[in-house]
Amino acid sequence: MQVLIIEDEPATAKRLENMLISIIPDITITDTIDTVEESIRFFKKNSCPDLVFMDIHLADGNSFEIFEHVKITCSIIFTTAYDQYAIKAFKVNSIDYLLKPIKKEELETSLKKYKDTKLSSDIFDVKQIMEMFQQKKLPELKRLVIKLGQKIHVVKTEEVAYFFIENKIIYATLFSGKRYPVDFTLDQLEAELNSEKFFRINRSFIISFDAIKSMTAYSKSRIKIDLDPPIKEGVISSTDRSAHFKEWLKGK
Repeated sequence: MQVLIIEDEPATAKRLENMLISIIPDITITDTIDTVEESIRFFKKNSCPDLVFMDIHLADGNSFEIFEHVKITCSIIFTTAYDQYAIKAFKVNSIDYLLKPIKKEELETSLKKYKDTKLSSDIFDVKQIMEMFQQKKLPELKRLVIKLGQKIHVVKTEEVAYFFIENKIIYATLFSGKRYPVDFTLDQLEAELNSEKFFRINRSFIISFDAIKSMTAYSKSRIKIDLDPPIKEGVISSTDRSAHFKEWLKGK
């Protein structure tokens, strides 16, 4: 079986690959792709694999955009961190999905479903899914409930300067300088935070517009952002997100 993984979190992609190999030892991972643009190029230049694991949120957009440019005739299992409305759409259209973090037993069930039914993208209405996904948004995350020992803190998201990952733990740094661990993934936060106020600048940081102190050009299209409270070496936008970041700064 040939499998393509479309996922913009390297650790998640590697974990999925390892689980697939443990379940099906002779499986072939044809490629691991992390952007919409690269995915489109792959499908234009290569024949479809047997199965695609496709993350919804990619570095340069959502994966539904891929279907606007290429016809995909292979079976697809979507993966998502928190898009409950998208999940409802998949159920309506008989598309399988996996909720992150992916569990091995759920992956085994999805692979069995694939083998039993050999789902093809021809049987679902991609346009309908895109419309449902775009119309149904998750409620905006306005407060964080943080437990430290026996104490519980409630923090308004407007108090947060940025979120970041360190040693696999997600932290919220407040404008006051305080730092708290939060029980969210960056994917979940990206989906639920107010997109006018917060931007996922790279795989490790989500920043508030109000936390931006200064910006300088850095290696081609990338931008170095100095934040307040400060990060010692600053934060650098990823290549794939830089263009979107510039549009976001304009309020688009």
